[in-house]
Amino acid sequence: MIAYLFRRLLNLIPTFFIATFLAWIVIELAPGDFASQFAFDQLDPGRAERIRQSLGLDQPWYVRYFYWLRNVVTGFDFGTSMTTRGDVTNLIWPRMVNSLTLLLPATILTYLIAIPIGVYSAVRKYSLGDRALTIFSLIGLAIPNFFLALLVVAFAVQFFQANGYLLIPVGGMTSQNHAQLSAWGQFADRLWHLIAPMLVIALSGLASISRFMRGEMLEVLGQDYIRTARAKGLSERVVNYKHGLRNAVIVIVATIGGVLPSLISGAGSVEYVLRWPGITPLFLRSIYAQDIYVIMALLTILTLLLMIGNLISDIALALIDPRIRY
Repeated sequence: MIAYLFRRLLNLIPTFFIATFLAWIVIELAPGDFASQFAFDQLDPGRAERIRQSLGLDQPWYVRYFYWLRNVVTGFDFGTSMTTRGDVTNLIWPRMVNSLTLLLPATILTYLIAIPIGVYSAVRKYSLGDRALTIFSLIGLAIPNFFLALLVVAFAVQFFQANGYLLIPVGGMTSQNHAQLSAWGQFADRLWHLIAPMLVIALSGLASISRFMRGEMLEVLGQDYIRTARAKGLSERVVNYKHGLRNAVIVIVATIGGVLPSLISGAGSVEYVLRWPGITPLFLRSIYAQDIYVIMALLTILTLLLMIGNLISDIALALIDPRIRY
């Protein structure tokens, strides 16, 4: 295992360089740059060129990539944002924390609910409960999370108009009087604002993971060793949960590699619709403004987390399944 970990860590180095290099090329292939938005300034026609020179955008792309990569490797410095003129790390760090605050409990809630639902549907295949959960899952798979977020907003507005008070907030992560609240009040206020986006994200992922778990559980329960366990007189509970679930959950563990970067990559359109100040709104604004250093910082961090997540998945699989050896 130690030798395997050492080889994997060595493989991360060229993977990182190739991934960042390709990401930089893709960004450079987009027409224009940050200074292009000032090209049609009639009062100051030369403004765009001066901005391009001051930001170093007049240099060849490979030269700028080399300088950026050198700063990242030597000092973990992602550069200065072209939009805010501030340090990129200080700009994205609070957004990453906000996205983590939303996605971590939503992910935990999703798996805590989805795995038991999948096991229940597999053990009671074609029962009334299984059919009802199947219909629920198909509806969940068919509804995009942004549309579900819009439904939550519509429900909150209708409830407020009918009752005169807000059941759940559907905008931002704090109230206007957040600073005047006590420490406990601030904590409760954040939890209150967390309800709507967390439920939307959890319900969006619940359908797919529960169906995935059901399929894996059904496949395991059809194996020969499960029939042998039943023939030996073991109870259904022992067969299903000790032998069946333990092997079916291995595939779920293998997906940990994708969960780690998703915890800080933002909740996509949910953050945008519900005005949660996470990574996604910042990422979209940076793409629109072609703020290359902010974009590259986010892509680099997500690449590192994806590589680390895959490594953690392999280690977890070896710990759970004794048949896996590296």
